[in-house]
Amino acid sequence: MTIILASASRARQKLLANAGIGFEVVPAVLDERAAEEPLAEAGAPPEDIAVALAMAKATSISEHHPSDLVIGADQVLELEGKRLHKPRDMEAARRQLLSLSGGRHFLHSAVACARGGEIVWSDVETASLAMRRLEPAFVGRYLARVGPEALGSVGAYQLEGLGIQLFDKIEGDFFAILGLPLLPLLKFLRAEGLLE
Repeated sequence: MTIILASASRARQKLLANAGIGFEVVPAVLDERAAEEPLAEAGAPPEDIAVALAMAKATSISEHHPSDLVIGADQVLELEGKRLHKPRDMEAARRQLLSLSGGRHFLHSAVACARGGEIVWSDVETASLAMRRLEPAFVGRYLARVGPEALGSVGAYQLEGLGIQLFDKIEGDFFAILGLPLLPLLKFLRAEGLLE
């Protein structure tokens, strides 16, 4: 059985590779905003939306690879009850970082595994992040240094790089903050006999 990661995220790929997991990458193509809209309108909490998106990604690839185990993942950033998405451009990244400045936000990271087009397991982990107060000039310098990488994550930062300088306090699973609840996933893969 092949393990397939339904994500183009380099961070997720690196986490799996560093954990010694052999896998193939088949990115899911999903209109996330369209998929989450009915859930949001129904009042679903952000963590449930993250799980639903991870499940949708896993099942969409699993239907075409029924004998393999497909891992889907998604992350939702919650700020004061509102969901934020990946910034479209550098100006949106600047505005987003300034909105996060000096406050606390939550990252809900979900992972789901599918086989034969059906979900066989899922998990969601929530981390709390307190960002230090950022001056607009600092945000400009930060974005100039990280460049387009800022557009690749829901918060416009990567904790494994310069993004760590934005924070005062972080509570929660580090791997989940990077985009994949790795420890629960490893436990599931061991239970399935796919890891020692």
